[in-house]
Amino acid sequence: MTYQKTVWDESPSLKSYTLSNFRDIPQIQELSEQKQFEMEVVGNVLPFKANNYVIEQLIDWNNIPEDPMFVLTFPQKGMLRTEHFEKMSNTLKNSSDRKEIAEVANEIRLQLNPHPAGQMELNVPTLKDGTKLYGMQHKYKETCLFFPSQSQTCHAYCSFCFRWPQFVGMDEMKFAMKEGEQLVQYLVEHPEITDVLFTGGDPMIMKAKIFSQYMQTLIDAKLPNLRTIRIGTKSLSYWPYKFLTDNDADLMLDVFRNVTKSGLHLAFMAHFNHLTELTTDSVKRAIQEVRATGAQIRTQSPLLAHINDDANMWAEMWTKQVQLGCIPYYMFVVRDTGAQHYFGVSLEKANKIFRNAYKKVSGLGRTVRGPSMSATPGKVVVDGVVTIKGEKLFSLRFLQGRNPDWVQKPFFAKFDESAIWLDDLKPAFEEKFFFEEELATFKKSKATEPNQ
Repeated sequence: MTYQKTVWDESPSLKSYTLSNFRDIPQIQELSEQKQFEMEVVGNVLPFKANNYVIEQLIDWNNIPEDPMFVLTFPQKGMLRTEHFEKMSNTLKNSSDRKEIAEVANEIRLQLNPHPAGQMELNVPTLKDGTKLYGMQHKYKETCLFFPSQSQTCHAYCSFCFRWPQFVGMDEMKFAMKEGEQLVQYLVEHPEITDVLFTGGDPMIMKAKIFSQYMQTLIDAKLPNLRTIRIGTKSLSYWPYKFLTDNDADLMLDVFRNVTKSGLHLAFMAHFNHLTELTTDSVKRAIQEVRATGAQIRTQSPLLAHINDDANMWAEMWTKQVQLGCIPYYMFVVRDTGAQHYFGVSLEKANKIFRNAYKKVSGLGRTVRGPSMSATPGKVVVDGVVTIKGEKLFSLRFLQGRNPDWVQKPFFAKFDESAIWLDDLKPAFEEKFFFEEELATFKKSKATEPNQ
């Protein structure tokens, strides 16, 4: 079937800004030279890329540097710890040798826990012939992650991104796989998998023709166990024209239709970090176009200091998402990597923000789960702060676990007002959390596997 292209009022071309040309942005030129240099220092360690849509339609340049979309997309001095900032700053002041600068940057990066939650050590799957699939991750029984080599970038980068090693040229830290055949083979060998999550980077950075090849490979395989294809993407927020006026917008939407018509469920895992991202006419139209293909849009975001640590904003954002036909899915806790010290919110505060936002939305918005930590053993949600026998405790629960038997089991940790991550917590009633011994055994078994 042929679909007639809709002509929108605007049809811009994507213009990207990185360290090489960010000083060309008129609004950046209004900032002090010191501020521009600070951005350069941080941008030499953590990835930075913005675009014309973000700059022109999402950032309030009258509210710099506090504007949440500015903090979300442009480097800020506090994103590096003082010692790291000073080290890179001194390097840039005293040397123009790109190799030396890169070496210092990599030295700093390796101190930022580049692959949290055992991504490299514990999640990389293996075919029955012993081939390790470094372009995939398989942590939870029903779901595997696939990293197409063509999706290892985004329309713009989030300053908090826990996948930042994908974008800084450290090739040994990338997850990528060029072909879909090994993905199909792994799915054949693992009939317990029902969901494949295409991630990156951002799969929607791909041209529709390339993305279509991946989708068609899965459709043609007619795998009885495959039920859902998920797409982890920020494209609706950072470049809605991908589905409106890009030269392959209609073809991409046709690919979505082809997936849903095949009988597979297509879940669009959309990242929205602030209400502002839902306010433009372009994003509203793009959401309509994606939903019209039969795809379902679910929304998620971490809770971020300096950006969205406000219960009223979350309540408004979830309400707006429901109004637009999206399904609120997750509020995450900032992962223990990169600039966690800058973006992290205490678990106590995270729970208060979640509860205060949750109680302000209707039942349709209460599909959301959180605050959830994607930690090494699994997705752990903070259910609340409780008092048992006079002792103040965190009540916790697994939403997903490396062992499915852990899921929905409540457990308790001693209350710690400064804790921002699972590893900061201590068990309440025993020496170890109930899952620790089994997790240690699993880690040991992975460590002794031969590398291919």
